[in-house]
Amino acid sequence: MGSRIKKCVHCGQYTLKETCTHCGGKAGNPLPPRFSPLDPYGKYRRIARTRDTNAREQGNSSRKEC
Repeated sequence: MGSRIKKCVHCGQYTLKETCTHCGGKAGNPLPPRFSPLDPYGKYRRIARTRDTNAREQGNSSRKEC
């Protein structure tokens, strides 16, 4: 059953179907990807996460000034 359960991307409800029965949103795999110390794309994921975090911080600082 663990491989069949899905989680809605929008509302977070768990379901066994491809679409959420609660909101109708797309359901996906709720499990994180497996960890590998030889992850060839980890560097790019960390760069993207840093950019997202910096963009949010800059967006929040501009709101405080207004």
